[in-house]
Amino acid sequence: MAKPDAPRLIEVDFPLREVSEHSVREKNIRHGHISTLHIWWARRPLAASRATALAALLPDDPRHREELLGLVKSLAPWKAVQGENPALEKARRLILEAHGGRPPRVLDPFAGGGAIPLEALRLGCETYAVDYNPVAVLLNKAVLEYPQKFGRPGSVSFIPLPPGWGKEEGQQAILSTSQEEKSPLVEAVRAWGEWVLEEARRELERFYPKDEDGSIPVGYIWARTLPCQNPACGTEIPLMRQTWLAKKANRRVALKMIPNPEAKRVDFAIVEGGAIDFDPEEGTVSRANVRCPLCGGTINDSTTRRLFREGKAGERMVAVVLHKPGTTGKRYRLATERDLEAFRAAREALETKRQELWAEWGMDPVPDEPMSLERPSPNARGLSALKGYNMYSFGDLFNPRQKLALITFAEKVRRAYGRMLEEGGEPEFAKAVGTYLAIAVDRLADYDSEICVWHTPKELVAHTFGRQALPMVWDYIEINPLSESTGNWRDSMDYLLRVMQHCSYSAGDPSIGRVQHASATSLPFPDAHFDAVFTDPPYYDNVPYSDLSDFFYVWLKRTVGDLYPDLFATPLTPKSAEAVWHKRFGGYEEGKAHFERQITQAFCEIHRVLKDDGIAVIVFAHKTTEAWEAIIQALLKAGLYMTASWPIHTEMGARLNAQETASLASSIYMVCRKRTTDEVGLYPEVQREIEERVRERLAQFWDEGIRGADFFMSAIGPAVEAFGKYARVEKLSGEEVTVGELLEYVRKVVGEFALKRILEEGELGGVDLPARFYVLWRFAYNHARVKFDEARKLAQSVGIELSEYWDGRGFLQRQGGLVWVLGPKERGRGFLERERHENMVDVLHKAVLLWEKGDRRGLEKLLSGSPFPQGALRKVAQAVVDVLPDGDKEKQLLQGLLYGWRDTTSGRSPGQGGLFESEQG
Repeated sequence: MAKPDAPRLIEVDFPLREVSEHSVREKNIRHGHISTLHIWWARRPLAASRATALAALLPDDPRHREELLGLVKSLAPWKAVQGENPALEKARRLILEAHGGRPPRVLDPFAGGGAIPLEALRLGCETYAVDYNPVAVLLNKAVLEYPQKFGRPGSVSFIPLPPGWGKEEGQQAILSTSQEEKSPLVEAVRAWGEWVLEEARRELERFYPKDEDGSIPVGYIWARTLPCQNPACGTEIPLMRQTWLAKKANRRVALKMIPNPEAKRVDFAIVEGGAIDFDPEEGTVSRANVRCPLCGGTINDSTTRRLFREGKAGERMVAVVLHKPGTTGKRYRLATERDLEAFRAAREALETKRQELWAEWGMDPVPDEPMSLERPSPNARGLSALKGYNMYSFGDLFNPRQKLALITFAEKVRRAYGRMLEEGGEPEFAKAVGTYLAIAVDRLADYDSEICVWHTPKELVAHTFGRQALPMVWDYIEINPLSESTGNWRDSMDYLLRVMQHCSYSAGDPSIGRVQHASATSLPFPDAHFDAVFTDPPYYDNVPYSDLSDFFYVWLKRTVGDLYPDLFATPLTPKSAEAVWHKRFGGYEEGKAHFERQITQAFCEIHRVLKDDGIAVIVFAHKTTEAWEAIIQALLKAGLYMTASWPIHTEMGARLNAQETASLASSIYMVCRKRTTDEVGLYPEVQREIEERVRERLAQFWDEGIRGADFFMSAIGPAVEAFGKYARVEKLSGEEVTVGELLEYVRKVVGEFALKRILEEGELGGVDLPARFYVLWRFAYNHARVKFDEARKLAQSVGIELSEYWDGRGFLQRQGGLVWVLGPKERGRGFLERERHENMVDVLHKAVLLWEKGDRRGLEKLLSGSPFPQGALRKVAQAVVDVLPDGDKEKQLLQGLLYGWRDTTSGRSPGQGGLFESEQG
């Protein structure tokens, strides 16, 4: 066994680029990936989870380091863990050898969606997954416990199947040893999922009538409506953000709005291809501001919300999406009276069904639990976008037919459990099967709410949780859960079965995956119990987990709540001990303080249950140093210090919220140990250690392709490695150095390092401070709007004062609490007429604008009269070009300027043909 103080592989080196590539690529994997089992927010990639766990469990061996790094690389791809793999067997063997022949005991106290504990389990560890949220606990059981216990061939001798499933009527199927390839759990869930569908079909099919030619409705497109507030008009306005139905390169279909003044309504026609003589991007509503297509009158956002609150909003079925069996593609038609009759019949049937089930279940089968509509924190929306739209309970997120479908499927899932027992099934096995069927109902709710929209480029339904919040949706798609197309029950079952099959072969011993419902701040384990802790705690104010998961909790309570009475004992998910920044704890500042207390206590518990020679890998990602200050302070208070840190790319750059905000593509994997000394460090000496460590790591991270805001955050770990090994760091005066002061110093070091790399110069001479700031901003934030405090810290790191550059004449803009940097095209009308330019940014911006105008004479006059060396100006222009993404308009303008800029160092003077080749390059 490795010596207790021997470093682990991850503390010395790590294949950062390869693991990052596979982690990002994994986001596009659908079939079999646990992300398709059930929605969970901010789930870490399996590749990063697997690679960091393996590298943390293996001791470093300088003689075989490259071989060990090669093993980590080989197991990063998704395909590497699909079935048997000698490399995986080797990893398990090496881990056992490193821990004295026994599986290491591993804990994830914030298990969430189960990615981290699944990979620890796959590596053969005795794995414990803990979470405070009941939805997460149930998901972890579905990922870690049930597949291991019931998913392997031969693990169950008797499978209770529905009568007639694969046998003569009334017979049961027995899994014999000859059926080696069959998973008992998969077979049972497949069978009972089909039984649930057919039972539901008997009741629901009449509410989704087929067309005369046999075409089956895939879904119904609805528009909410408001009355025009112009007294002379009064038209029923359909609220539609746009009117595309299909928007593909080879197929264009749209709804055309046709004003009907006599009927005071808007009629529709479906048009295709060249017949689209209007812009379907122009709808009737944008950000709650409504325009009447008849009179042109407008309704502002506050009036829109008031009309909704007063109950004056309606909804209108506009179109039907169809698919004909035996053909490819979808077609569209307008909604007819027959479609409306089917919907009205469903509404009537809902009331009868609802009362029957209410009497049977002892609760309203339609979720009547209230939604939390307050904004959780400044950085998270939660459910707050729905505030003011007359939606108060979770049942309000579904129209009557959606409610009927969901409570019918929920009822059949409950009945399936009872039928399995009647067929002789073991209660625990039947409970496992029922759990997966309940998850399928959750998936159905996710794809069949009034928050779902029609995704026109792919012609499919976009599910409720496209982001970590619920938006207000004006036009929505209602699916047919019985169809064979997008969002249907069979589609959900197919995803479930693939995930179950994948999870069934994660490790060799079915007893080593254990899931517990508990708080990370009070772990139910003895001291020094775990060899390792791998976890991904909540990210400050990013995700209000309990508010969002309530959407699923209310449906799980109605399907399997009686099978898990301890998990579903509360009306909604428990929230009092949740480690998030949330307004519910007394306001925003109180919510922040609550998070800091909870995360500190959780880290103290990690310290308590970790063995003295144990290792912890803690993941964190946030774009503000304020959040990092909180997390680092919590680590240090808990007696944990960093021995290494790795910025692993875990996000796709094109995700929904990454374009106009300073979002990160990386998560920082912090490798921690228990501090064993009370040594005090002197700040001047520690600063030297920090600078040496940071520069060493930054050079590696730069070579690995880490850029932008991620690059700044990647330096925090190496700095804390030097800072955190001391119980206290003091200035020469004896005053303690704060984490905030540490981070300010780190930013300064990173800024200097990044500028020298970007400008490709050992020195920064000739480049003024505003230009240094400008280059760093474009490098870190591009064109994003950033919180004032973050902008101030960046400015401070290069030595400028923000307020000097936003007086209406500078290149900064401030609005509310946000700051952003203006490009040359945003500088205002009078900018070109200015005579004086006090910094290099102003000169370059004016040069770009003159170049675009073709004013060569003015351009040469500007540059010849500038006090700044042309070489330095060109260097800054090239640096900005290098850091901006392809396709960026400012980048293109600067490239044009640079293309035409003559090299004056060759002896050519402005009077010898000018500085520029031509007026337009």
